[in-house]
Amino acid sequence: MKGFVPTPPAVVDLMVAKLFVERAPGGDASVLDPGCGDGEFIAGVLRACAANRWVVPRIVGVEQNPVRAATARERFSQTPEVEILQADFLQRLDSSFDYIIGNPPYVSITGLSPDERITYREAYHTARGRFDLYTLFFEQALRLLKADGRLVFITPEKFIYVETAAPLRGLLRRHGVEELHFASEATFGERVTYPLISTINALPPGAQTRVVRRDSSVASVALHTTASWLPVIEGFPDRPSTSKMCLSDVALRISCGVATGADGVFVVPAAELSPELKSFAHPTVSGRQIMPSHELVLRSSLLAPYDEAGGLLPEHQLGALGTFLRDPKRRDRLDRRTCVGRKPWYAFHDNFPLADLLRPKLLCKDITEEPFFVVDRDGVLVPRHSVYYIVPADPADLEPLAEYLNSAEARAWLRAHCQRAANGFLRLQSHVLKKLPLPVGFHSRAEVSRASSRQRELLPA
Repeated sequence: MKGFVPTPPAVVDLMVAKLFVERAPGGDASVLDPGCGDGEFIAGVLRACAANRWVVPRIVGVEQNPVRAATARERFSQTPEVEILQADFLQRLDSSFDYIIGNPPYVSITGLSPDERITYREAYHTARGRFDLYTLFFEQALRLLKADGRLVFITPEKFIYVETAAPLRGLLRRHGVEELHFASEATFGERVTYPLISTINALPPGAQTRVVRRDSSVASVALHTTASWLPVIEGFPDRPSTSKMCLSDVALRISCGVATGADGVFVVPAAELSPELKSFAHPTVSGRQIMPSHELVLRSSLLAPYDEAGGLLPEHQLGALGTFLRDPKRRDRLDRRTCVGRKPWYAFHDNFPLADLLRPKLLCKDITEEPFFVVDRDGVLVPRHSVYYIVPADPADLEPLAEYLNSAEARAWLRAHCQRAANGFLRLQSHVLKKLPLPVGFHSRAEVSRASSRQRELLPA
């Protein structure tokens, strides 16, 4: 099975302990390890049985890769309770099990063939949108889990908040989520997967889920929704509000900045910009140039082969920029981009909505320890792909929005709703920013702010 990542023994033992807590296996019990690899979880179950003097249950390992299946079969050849099946776990199996434990393969939809995508979408309720293979392992495992059984998986945490995993959250919630244990980011070494150990168990109505956060704090939460579980896990349950407005209601555009696919070619130091290229240049900013002091460090220019409306210029109109881009080293770099198969060789990787970009706007880093927003009042900066920008539909809302977005209230909401990146940083995304609720009476406050601004403008200098 592609996407195989071995699980460290210490994590295996932790998960086995969760599997059998207050429910030791008996001789008639059965354990399943889907995608068993070389058999680390099977070995962990056997260690636990030996240490606690439990009767070894029937253990079935399923592994698609023939080499790893053969290795596991040889490893447990002297243990009659263990059976290794070389098979695709996502094909239908007939047996049911008291316990299921494992580390499903992590394979995004981009790693699947077109035929695999069609097959899985037809067979699995959770195969929606940009699904990952591990979500299908959850669904298949729950099909095979006995009504009073327990399942323990370690997977990426993304399924608790991404929109495409809503069907999986609904499925897990119906079965009963006993515990969510956020494991260390270093669990798999250099592979940054933000692992989560999920314990699924039939729970009585109204039972809460135990949450073990990465800072070792523990909480009990109620998972009553298929929407993102992150807010309630972070202690920020959705609260009713008389305001139904959110950021997208007052914004013309909320989007990630420009991705050229070759910043090393299109972005040049402003101090080194030659006079003949100035007509193609725009001041530009990256995420690392946005400072918590709200100062913008502007040292670079973006060379854009586009007209004022954001349309790509014909190659014969590029002039000095065409000469610059045709330099052999630059041209080679441009030709190696993935977008060249569908776009002219000198186009940006993404579209270039210049009319929206060159407006007064708010800017924020895409990955940040603490969310903060800076103001481009003159609307001259072109944000790059490590920056998100917010263009108010009414330019007069710029300052009131900046004040609110940098408030403790907005920051608390963003901390509770944004995905986690490495080292506790937050990953801001447009679909989250769009849902940021505005305070009750936001437009009334904005009107007061605009009136004050107009009064200041009328005062004598």
